[in-house]
Amino acid sequence: MDLQVLRSFQAVADGLTVTEAAAEARITQPALSRALHRLEEEVGADLFQRVGRLLRPTPAGRVFKEYVDAALDSYDRGRRAVAEVVDPDAGLVSLAFLHTLGTWLVPELVTGFRRTHPQVRFELHQHGENGLVQHLLDATADLMITSGDPGHPLITWRRLLVEPLWLAVPTQHRLAGRGRVRLAEVAEEPFILLKPGYGLRSVTETLCHQAGFTPHVGFEGEEVHTLRGLVAAGLGVSLIPASPDTAATEDFPIRYLELTDVHGARDIGIAWQTGRVLPPAPRHFIDHALRATAATAGEGAA
Repeated sequence: MDLQVLRSFQAVADGLTVTEAAAEARITQPALSRALHRLEEEVGADLFQRVGRLLRPTPAGRVFKEYVDAALDSYDRGRRAVAEVVDPDAGLVSLAFLHTLGTWLVPELVTGFRRTHPQVRFELHQHGENGLVQHLLDATADLMITSGDPGHPLITWRRLLVEPLWLAVPTQHRLAGRGRVRLAEVAEEPFILLKPGYGLRSVTETLCHQAGFTPHVGFEGEEVHTLRGLVAAGLGVSLIPASPDTAATEDFPIRYLELTDVHGARDIGIAWQTGRVLPPAPRHFIDHALRATAATAGEGAA
């Protein structure tokens, strides 16, 4: 059984036409059709059924694909591990992270790491918390940087830093002239929130409950950038991570206010799949991230 045939099977099962999959494999369409037919004979079942112009996996094809995915992933990780043993200064770090950390923390960590490991390549993925966890569990990412411990038995998490959360209000808001407020002071106002399933949504709801109210949902978004835009438009208030790019601009006329009645903050940490033997490059990146954020915290306390 040829690995390339398995990869072509995988591609067709994922939605490519046989012609497209053949082009990827750099063989002719008839040759790939014959190879897929031989694969069905080896497996002993029809793996595809024709639906219009496309081939769709049969029930047997869907079951077989799960094992093909696992086998190819294991093979690719094995090749990668061997390559990194041969050349430990090179390698790849597949890193998944929250959208909100892509403007400051992740670039800082990657830049600092590449000063001492210039040959290491990075494969980056941005998602909400649920998508990040799935990346780790599927082994499509080595590491993730996210908010809060996922609390999953198959994931190991280490805190990197504590990120403050500020109350974002439009510059024309009644509280905009102040630097510090109680969260309870906006209990009656519409909140701009991330959709359910995002960590910042859960943190916001928890802090509001601690302040004695349930937030009234004005609008829901999928990125903090969207939340900021809606706040700037005067459509409500929001709790925003206090990253370095949160400053009022012409595009985002917002004031960020410190909270006094609740502890407005979220944990940011790095995580990996428990029990999985990571290649050298991801292991070195974990050490770098822990050292770099500890040094930053020490400077802040000085």
